[in-house]
Amino acid sequence: MNNQEEILIIDEKRKNRAFLSQILNSLDVSIKEVSSLSEASNQLSNSTNISMAMISLSHSYANALNSLRRIKSINPELSIVFLSKIEEQDMAISLLQKGIIDHIALPHNAAGIFSAVKNGLEKRELIKKNKLYLQKLGNLRLQQQKNIRKALELEDIYDTTIENLMTALDLRDVETFGHSQAVAKYSQVLSQILGIKDKDVLDNIRKGALLHDVGKIAIPDSILKKPGSLSAKEWEKIRLHPSLGFGLIKEIKLLKEVGNIILYHHERYDGTGYPKQLKKDKIPIEARIFALADALDAITSHRPYSKERNFETAKKEIQENANTQFDPQVVEAFCSLSLDKWKKIRFDTTRLMPSFENMLHTMQ
Repeated sequence: MNNQEEILIIDEKRKNRAFLSQILNSLDVSIKEVSSLSEASNQLSNSTNISMAMISLSHSYANALNSLRRIKSINPELSIVFLSKIEEQDMAISLLQKGIIDHIALPHNAAGIFSAVKNGLEKRELIKKNKLYLQKLGNLRLQQQKNIRKALELEDIYDTTIENLMTALDLRDVETFGHSQAVAKYSQVLSQILGIKDKDVLDNIRKGALLHDVGKIAIPDSILKKPGSLSAKEWEKIRLHPSLGFGLIKEIKLLKEVGNIILYHHERYDGTGYPKQLKKDKIPIEARIFALADALDAITSHRPYSKERNFETAKKEIQENANTQFDPQVVEAFCSLSLDKWKKIRFDTTRLMPSFENMLHTMQ
């Protein structure tokens, strides 16, 4: 990072502040500590470098809401990590849905706190980079017909923008961090097993997998992060994201495999998917491949309201859904590779903070 970020820790107990500071010690940040919201307001009023606040409040919902709104009014771009106990989770989720806070973590969960802060900082940096990339992209498009060298530079910026954009989207939710990277790798491996060798096609499949959920930019957080069941109208909005994503990306540059994955990744082999209810071979092969890769990651990953399951369970579920949700040839390709190899692919792609167990052990 070019300028060192500042994090403000707000907790009335000194030992809690010391615990939080120790967790963040390995990050390249400046840490400030205060014991009250009034002190926090003074710090925020006098500093323009504070980008994140970590807050632990023992208040009622109304008081917490008013206090956090005051903090946000001083610095609207401030990212807030809210430390809430299990019995306060309903209040915390409500604040998250209102856009008052950005992340939730348990007060003594070192891994969760570190992940929330690290991802928040990375998301902030990636958004800054994407703004610069997209500005440069727009300028280069104007010169494309006149300057071949600028057109080649555009290609490099396009690739970088795709990866940074999707990383930023993953970081929108700490619990799904790394999802796009995992499904991209799964999709490439499945493609190679099925005989796709062309490097450009494989790279386009990777890009399509990274961008598959780009349409969710247009879906409100109140729907994406809603605990519990969605209403019929909310499901209608969710089902728009493939078409919305296709529309967004084709304005930048659209390769066949990229667009097919974005638009058709929720189609099902039996024709009951969306948005076009395509059936069997009418669904592009790259979208059929991605559908299985996406399901594999969803089953074996932790989500906020569902526990992760093992690869053995994933294999059984995938086999049971051959000819309905999945192309049986893609299922056969998946089963041809041992589960140990799929586990290794996942580990190599999504490993994050490998030293947490040691960190937690030393803090207990």
